[in-house]
Amino acid sequence: MNAPTIALLSSLCFLSACNNTPKQLAPAPLALTELNEFRLSKVESQEEIFALTPRIKRQLDSAFPEDTRSLETTKRLLHFLLENGDASLSYQSGATLTANQAYADLNANCLSLSILAYSLAEYLGLEGQFQKVHIPEYWARNNGFSLLTGHINLKVREHDKHAINRTIIYPGSRSLVIDFDPNSRQAAFKTSHINKARITAMFYNNKGVSAMLRHDYGRAYSYYKAAINTDSAYSGAWGNLGVLLRLTNLYPEAEVAYQYAITLDADNNTALGNLALLYNLTNREQQGNAILTQLDKKRQTNPYYHISLGNDAYATGRYEDAIAHFKKARTLDNNLHDSDFGLARIYFQLGDLKLAKKYLTMANNKADFDHDKQRYESKLQALRSHTAKLTDYQ
Repeated sequence: MNAPTIALLSSLCFLSACNNTPKQLAPAPLALTELNEFRLSKVESQEEIFALTPRIKRQLDSAFPEDTRSLETTKRLLHFLLENGDASLSYQSGATLTANQAYADLNANCLSLSILAYSLAEYLGLEGQFQKVHIPEYWARNNGFSLLTGHINLKVREHDKHAINRTIIYPGSRSLVIDFDPNSRQAAFKTSHINKARITAMFYNNKGVSAMLRHDYGRAYSYYKAAINTDSAYSGAWGNLGVLLRLTNLYPEAEVAYQYAITLDADNNTALGNLALLYNLTNREQQGNAILTQLDKKRQTNPYYHISLGNDAYATGRYEDAIAHFKKARTLDNNLHDSDFGLARIYFQLGDLKLAKKYLTMANNKADFDHDKQRYESKLQALRSHTAKLTDYQ
């Protein structure tokens, strides 16, 4: 595989494009979605993504009688999901599911859970509005890729029952936000509206990245093509298409995709970083390094950036560099469990079990999601067992 590449993917759900599109754009290079190098696969339709089965609708009708449906219904939706799903609202970084699939298995990302909540609310006669949550850039590693994550939530509002035109809704005070990430709820990040077409494109984009990580390039191309056909102004899909084209050695086409992604969203740092990597691969190091230097300066105050650099350094055995980045991240924001876990892993590799246990305990205390806590607790138990065995031989 080539050098690690920045791609877009969600551990909650991904977002990358600005909500506002420039007024005047060059024509979209749609020829990139008609290449013969890839074998196309069938993808889900928008209707299939948002559909509810007759069984789910019957359960909704039973739990929420039609004459009692109101905004208060929204507060009961999560309880309804817990009672009828697998009773564990948690996240899987690659679990991008349709509404029906998410209902059957609530271990999905926030994109899928928000799609499910939207479909449930819509069936109950409520007005759903997807929102982009403007969280800091955050990356995770998967199969040699640095994956940018993001977040969305859903604002649910009640139709004015007395209005002839049912598009009239109550003001903001008559709305509730369904947000599956406690960190987002607590931080109260800025939000902006996104439409159903953009959400559908994000669904396709996520599925494309998952296929790309499995080296199923034909399926990945099919999903990116569907994303662009659904919302040609979605910068993230163009950027990821560029990654796929670069992986398949279509360098000139990849450059066109990156450039158009940046045209759509000048703040698409992921596309900028990938363009820099492409410049370096094609003997244009000066241009590539200039972009990377610019991005590095821009991201220095982002703790998640240092966590990402720390993870990269750890993966290549540069433990001192990794320690420096994780400690810098802790200085910028001491509430993030990821930096503590990074330090715990390094000190374990260095044989300092006391420090490993210290930072792993702190990571466990700071984690919000049950699946993170369970992971840390299992590692703590293994560490205690390991320490006990060493003590027995002293």
